[in-house]
Amino acid sequence: MVSGTVGTGTALGAVLVSLLAAPAQAVTPADTDGPGARPAAATAAAAAAAPDDAGLRAILRTARTQGAPGAMARIDDNGTVHRLVEGLADRTTRRTISTNDRFRVGSITKTFSAVVLLQLVDEGKLKLDTSVNSYLPGLLPDNRITVRHILSHRSGLYDYTNDLFARTVPGFEAVRTKVFTYRDLVKLSLKKARTNAPGAAYSYSNTNFVVAGLLIEKLTGHGVAAEYKKRIFTPLGLADTVYVHPDATIPGRHANGYLTPDAAGAALVDSTRQTASWAQSAGAIISTPRDLDVFLSALARGKLMSAAQLTQMKKWTQVNSNTAYGLGLRRRDLSCGISVYGHTGTVQGYYSYAFTTKDGKRSLTALANTSNNTKVLNTMYRTLEPAFCGKSPASAVRGATRSGGPATAPPERHEDIAPGITRD
Repeated sequence: MVSGTVGTGTALGAVLVSLLAAPAQAVTPADTDGPGARPAAATAAAAAAAPDDAGLRAILRTARTQGAPGAMARIDDNGTVHRLVEGLADRTTRRTISTNDRFRVGSITKTFSAVVLLQLVDEGKLKLDTSVNSYLPGLLPDNRITVRHILSHRSGLYDYTNDLFARTVPGFEAVRTKVFTYRDLVKLSLKKARTNAPGAAYSYSNTNFVVAGLLIEKLTGHGVAAEYKKRIFTPLGLADTVYVHPDATIPGRHANGYLTPDAAGAALVDSTRQTASWAQSAGAIISTPRDLDVFLSALARGKLMSAAQLTQMKKWTQVNSNTAYGLGLRRRDLSCGISVYGHTGTVQGYYSYAFTTKDGKRSLTALANTSNNTKVLNTMYRTLEPAFCGKSPASAVRGATRSGGPATAPPERHEDIAPGITRD
């Protein structure tokens, strides 16, 4: 079943409460974001293109044919909302998926964690270029690992999820109901050699954002749940965004998640119920498309930290030809000449994309309720093009839709979970 609606409303509602002692400043227009920065004229022209709903719908349908029970996308285009859904939220009840459904956002959580730490920099409680061990004595084996290294995935700390999920379903079932401490997870990482010297290279690792959670709790004296709520959820009115760890259930109306086994043709595993304790501050937030659109728009508009810290967040390390990573933030460069900012998310049973334009005026959240399926992963990546670039001139002539991304764009990888494991 497919439905698509477009409506109007306000993207952020009432004026947001400032989280800083001084008023938040707008982002400076110069986007010297490092490699791949786009010319201002091209950005302005591309941003004017309307979202291609037909193209998005075709992508969601393709994800279904490739094994996703359901898929959806929500665009907030400066107050005009596009909602497209395809398939099921629950294979048992046969309920259609909805853009009002909550889901596990996976590594999009990393952007929330980075925001909290950058707010602490604004408050004078944290310095990005100070050793993590200055705040958490003895935690890490190298005093050269700084907070900046942690937030930019340049610490060299091994990703423990490579070991937990070397076998997808058995690995998941072994931790589905388990509760870890942050230090348990760091110890799992430190059993293995580091991938590189501090600052030497980008190497995605969930361990980094486990350390981020430890920093949040040490510097605030509160759990991450309380800090997310106080600093982000409540001020932005994210009423459907929650952090329930170690509770294993998703409260309220939600899309079930379905994990694809490694063996071809094996039945999907309902992975909805889990503690997500293996992820925590690296990936355990639950949200909705609307709330993620609001969050990223507010971030881009400078509502969550000072302009100085947003500039730090957008100091990029190039990952591949069309992707760069800042501090808990990804930049994706699209074929129409614009860059979008946000994060991807993978947690068992869910693939998600949440991105916004530089000015925060257009935001997309897209979800497929399966994981461990590279075809679906790459298909959902294609949602960025019709959402932000609209129809390509060639496709408009042919009556077809944009198939997604620059011709040279590399395929997606399962980077957000077990990045060192190749499955297909």
